[in-house]
Amino acid sequence: MRSQRFATACVWVLLSTLTLAQGQSGIRCGTRDLDDAERGRVDQAVRQHLQFRDVIGAQFTGATITVHFNVINNGVGIANGNVPIEQLQAQFEVLREAFDPGDLGTSGIEFVMGNVTRTTNAAWYTMTPGSREEKAAKNALLQGSADDLNIYTANIGDGLLGWATFPSSYARNPKEDGVVLLFSSIPGGVAAPYNLGDTGTHEVGHWLGSHHTFQGGCNERRGDFVSDTPAERSPAFGCPAARDSCTRGVAALDPIHNFMDYTDDSCMNHFTAGQFERNQASWALYREGK
Repeated sequence: MRSQRFATACVWVLLSTLTLAQGQSGIRCGTRDLDDAERGRVDQAVRQHLQFRDVIGAQFTGATITVHFNVINNGVGIANGNVPIEQLQAQFEVLREAFDPGDLGTSGIEFVMGNVTRTTNAAWYTMTPGSREEKAAKNALLQGSADDLNIYTANIGDGLLGWATFPSSYARNPKEDGVVLLFSSIPGGVAAPYNLGDTGTHEVGHWLGSHHTFQGGCNERRGDFVSDTPAERSPAFGCPAARDSCTRGVAALDPIHNFMDYTDDSCMNHFTAGQFERNQASWALYREGK
């Protein structure tokens, strides 16, 4: 059975004066959410796609995603963000396991290793979401098209662990597509308790169309549009067992073990079937063959 070592994601964290590993707290997301109008349009399109698939009895035919790692560094060695290939391969394996967990079901999504690029650029190394540096880095380094996953690693600024773009954003901003990760959140990094690779898992969840489990708080109609993730009032940190922030009883405990919450990497271990379905529909609508 998949061990409970997974989690996090697009994450604001208040860094200590030394390292992230020495203390952190805060809000955990640099991914820009869709506005209400676009969220509604996307949800309607996803629902219609899934309903049509059910009517005609069609099955998801699967997706094969090539993962390109773009390592942005400030010089030689891991201290400068020049992540070794062994850690990149470990991050890749974390993604493969999260989206094909076996005993927890399958997403029908397969990852294959693509290219690894290495770029030394001090300005890009500390980029933040929406900055000129982010745009310049992605314009220079982006590989493939909508159905290729570009992961950028760097010592990103503002105390972030990472951020991502949603599938529906690709058509209007193709060169901004991808996932950005704090290099020390990759397996073997020093960003404990967020150094087992599930910042990557969470961000790829966004890249495939998943929202946070706490989206919309206790108002399920404004939530993550997935029926099998209980609503929660706010993000969870650490690993708070039996948390029930919307006070609906044991059957609706907060989904603290879900990859799209904010708990520690060691706490999270799954996506739900509903999240997998949403990922499949988003893939077909916005990424496949685009």
